[in-house]
Amino acid sequence: MNKIGFDNEKYLKIQSKHIKERIDSFGGKLYLEFGGKLFDDYHASRVLPGFAPDSKIRMLKELKDQTEIVIAIKAGDIEKNKVRGDLGITYDEDVLRLIDAFTSNGLMVGSVVLTQFKDQPSAIAYEKKLKSLGLQVYRHYMIPGYPSNMQLILSDDGYGKNDYIKTTRPLVVVTAPGPGSGKMATCLSQLYQEAKRGVKAGYAKFETFPIWNIPLNHSVNLAYEAATADLNDVNMIDPYHLEAYGKTVVNYNRDVEIFPVLKAMFEKINGSSPYNSPTDMGVNMAGYCIFDDEAVTKAANQEIIRRYYDALDEERKGNASHKPVSKIELLMEKAHTSIADRPVVAAANIKEEETGGPAAAIEMPDGTIITGKTSELLGASSAMLIDALKYLAHVDDDIKLISPDIIEPIQKLKVETLQNKNPLLHIDEILIALCIAATHHEEAKRAYGKLKELAGLQMHSSVLLAQEDVNVLKKLGIHLTCEPKYQNNKLYHH
Repeated sequence: MNKIGFDNEKYLKIQSKHIKERIDSFGGKLYLEFGGKLFDDYHASRVLPGFAPDSKIRMLKELKDQTEIVIAIKAGDIEKNKVRGDLGITYDEDVLRLIDAFTSNGLMVGSVVLTQFKDQPSAIAYEKKLKSLGLQVYRHYMIPGYPSNMQLILSDDGYGKNDYIKTTRPLVVVTAPGPGSGKMATCLSQLYQEAKRGVKAGYAKFETFPIWNIPLNHSVNLAYEAATADLNDVNMIDPYHLEAYGKTVVNYNRDVEIFPVLKAMFEKINGSSPYNSPTDMGVNMAGYCIFDDEAVTKAANQEIIRRYYDALDEERKGNASHKPVSKIELLMEKAHTSIADRPVVAAANIKEEETGGPAAAIEMPDGTIITGKTSELLGASSAMLIDALKYLAHVDDDIKLISPDIIEPIQKLKVETLQNKNPLLHIDEILIALCIAATHHEEAKRAYGKLKELAGLQMHSSVLLAQEDVNVLKKLGIHLTCEPKYQNNKLYHH
């Protein structure tokens, strides 16, 4: 389990305070482009141990009386049924999930904006659906030559053609289901529209990574590059900040490339630019809350290795090219880390060599490695998980937590009734069996009570796991990597 290195309570206090100050600096109205995940930022919680996955939403809740949410979704993504890889749901479904999540946290969702709208039939149908649910929906259109055709963009045929989003609160958070949804363009369009109406408003950007006030090649920033290897994002020194202030800070290529255009837009809309660099636009305070650099470096290095295996796995599945793999290999060299720094990798692979079948390994909080092998009753990951819980609960190895009398009827149900060709129990099934055993077995009850202690542990499988197993491990908070190979040579894997 990672040693804590990030002060989450300090982060909540200084982050909300800084945003309030930015609102005041613009006279009481701020459009805040909010990147990354709001409710479940597990990347941040992995590389900054101590960062709570829901920190951003908790911070916004401290400002809830001043905040309203605008969710941007690109009309083309609706048309293509674009899917969030981490959740397995389409972007249009995720908008509804986000709205429910915001409102359940006491935050006001003001509207949804369909960006790059071109009369796509699916987008029109989706607009009708949202309106039928009582939501305010606006359209923002494609602008030829965006973002370089400044004369057209800042005219009645550019931003002026977009619907004006009616907002009522000082802080307007513009978020989206994923990157490339038009958050920045939505904010800038609103600045133009507000200026036409004589309303003074400002713009700022909230991205957790890269962290601007730690070194360029710090493992935390390298882990961000690893996470976005498929997008070709590159961390770099902000040249505009260096020129304006003589200070070296970190930003990334897309913000640096677009900054001259943004600065010119600010000048044309408001007469002057409030910012001298892309870093000036940001409001992220995370760098001030790292108190143990060694702890976050170690955690970030594990994340880089994990992303490396993710890239290998996606290449093996045929979902990606070799480019992300090559890029992350270079990042591992910069971070002075390798798969040798992940002990569970060697442990799982050695166990597979010894047993001749798929194996898995997990590292306990004290550094002990627990392994699992494939048997007639259990898959390797399920066996490993049971042994890990026994270890945490101080249950002797020779004690069976789950009787074969419970496991065998489940296998029979799977194969004979449900026509499943694999009789081995998946992780969710073995946990249900453990839950049943815990009702009349004291040691099983103790082991079951240790499930929460698995969060943050490192695990490796010698083969690619079924998606249902991956999903359960993710819910348990276990940090999984897998060798890029299947258990068998079939063409179809589920």
